[in-house]
Amino acid sequence: MATYKELKAQAEALLQQAEAARRAEIAAVVAEIQARMKEFGITPADLKGGAKKGKARGAVAAKYRNPATGKSWSGRGRAPRWLADALAKGRTKDEFLVG
Repeated sequence: MATYKELKAQAEALLQQAEAARRAEIAAVVAEIQARMKEFGITPADLKGGAKKGKARGAVAAKYRNPATGKSWSGRGRAPRWLADALAKGRTKDEFLVG
C-alpha cells in the first residue's frame, strides 16, 4: 500500500498532467476558432454584433429628500446612507417623501 507522501506526489503529478492537457486543448480550440474565422472572414467585431442595447433611461425625479441636508434619492437602487440611518433610528420612508 502506498504511503501518504507517495499518494500526495502522485496527485500533484496528475494535477500537473491535467493542467498541461488543458492548455494543449485550449490551444487547439483557439487555433480551430481562428482558422474558421479566417475561412469565413469573421472579425472580432462580428462576434459582438448581435447584442441588443438596453433602453436608455433618463434622469428620474427625486422621490425622497432629506430636509436637513437637501440631499435627495429617486427611490431606485441602494438607499443612501442618510435614509438608511434614519430608518435604523425608527423613522419611516414616508416621512421623507417629496410632496
